[in-house]
Amino acid sequence: MKGNVKGRPNPQGESPMISGSAYIDPTALLVGKVIVGDEVFIGPCAVLRADEPESSIEIGEGSNVQDGVIIHALKGSSVVIGRRASLAHGCIIHGPCRIGDGCFVGFGSVIFNASIGDGTVIRQVAVVEGVEVDAGRLVASGSVVDTPEKALRLADLDDQAGEFARRVADMNLELSRAYRKMSGG
Repeated sequence: MKGNVKGRPNPQGESPMISGSAYIDPTALLVGKVIVGDEVFIGPCAVLRADEPESSIEIGEGSNVQDGVIIHALKGSSVVIGRRASLAHGCIIHGPCRIGDGCFVGFGSVIFNASIGDGTVIRQVAVVEGVEVDAGRLVASGSVVDTPEKALRLADLDDQAGEFARRVADMNLELSRAYRKMSGG
């Protein structure tokens, strides 16, 4: 990984660390201790801020952070995004938070103080707050999941939603490679 490729330091002097095989759109903003893995795609106007003391953000290999996504970590917390996860347009991920491998977070959804198990699909404009969601679950559009009881009642992921999440991850991996190639990287 290369340090200080894009972005800026936080008040504590920590700067982003970005893999040379990642693609970061020139309009995206990364601040502080943000670690971006191999072949990650970060789209236009995304904001990743680890500027509060002892905060960090980590984006796993092959993941995508699409247009207008906001990721922020509170003081003393972290946001960890697993491998091949997709954060769709305009969603907000606020730490402390963990999004597992192969997850999809839909347009305009808000995830705060939560742990999302591998392979979970969160549809559009959902809110997941203060809970742990088991692996392989489906959160319906517009849902509010804010108690352990609601998290336990979530449906199992169906084949259609799982395939959709895989296609989105694959497409954004291709975009990362194509944009890197266009920019000579």
